[in-house]
Amino acid sequence: MIKQALALLISFFTVQATFGQDSTEVVADTLVSFTVTKDEPVSKKVYKFDVKEEIGPPIWRKMQKAFAEAEEWEADLILLHMNTYGGMVIHADSMRTKILNNPIPVWVFIDNNAASAGALISIACDSIYMRKGANIGAATVVNQTGEAMPDKYQSYMRSTMRSTAEAKGRNPDIAEAMVDETIKVDGVSDSGKVLTFTASEAMMNGFCEGMYETIPELLKANGFPVYEQKTYEVTPLETFIGWMVNPAVSGILIMIIIGGIYFELQTPGVGFPIAAAITAALLYFTPL
Repeated sequence: MIKQALALLISFFTVQATFGQDSTEVVADTLVSFTVTKDEPVSKKVYKFDVKEEIGPPIWRKMQKAFAEAEEWEADLILLHMNTYGGMVIHADSMRTKILNNPIPVWVFIDNNAASAGALISIACDSIYMRKGANIGAATVVNQTGEAMPDKYQSYMRSTMRSTAEAKGRNPDIAEAMVDETIKVDGVSDSGKVLTFTASEAMMNGFCEGMYETIPELLKANGFPVYEQKTYEVTPLETFIGWMVNPAVSGILIMIIIGGIYFELQTPGVGFPIAAAITAALLYFTPL
């Protein structure tokens, strides 16, 4: 009887040990097969604004609205898509100041031209990217016939280019050489001509952070593998307002205002001159 009890007790502990070992192995297998997955890339917001026209009142007005919309949308980046031969210095200066003081980082992608005022705006951006075959420079101040303005104007533009380059950590001498052919930079500009860079030359001299063929390629290579893009859309009303604030159209409206008042004073009671003046005044002042 005692032998049977001992045999039963030994069998019980053997079974417990076996089950305990199997349980441990199962737990071990579960731990080994467990894998940690990496977090998915966080989608970022990119706001694109096209600068593909002459720099002047219309594009400056659009830029103010676009930047306000980008801030309201809480964009992570504003990307300027640049292709311009330049334009009015006063509005280019307003645009570069807006970029310099903007809380959201601003990049520019030059897919063809960033000449004159376009060069100033580009240099104000946090990063400059270019497509092969694109150019940046030639920022001499000229009049409507293409002739260089007196040195008074060139001096101010040289200073503006220098200060903008300094603000973004770029060589101010090179920026100044884009305005004045007398400025010589060793190894860069010693030919006595206004400086203009190709994309590869801009990269070698710190005025371009990279060359890409498309915007998606640019963004993917620079920290935006997953992003949501929003582009500033120009409405028909915006197109009409842009046409109305064009300097040529504004000049005509001012002439109608002055002429209408003058002829109304000369022939009081007619009504048509003053009606024309009031209409022109509404068209002139409403978009401002």
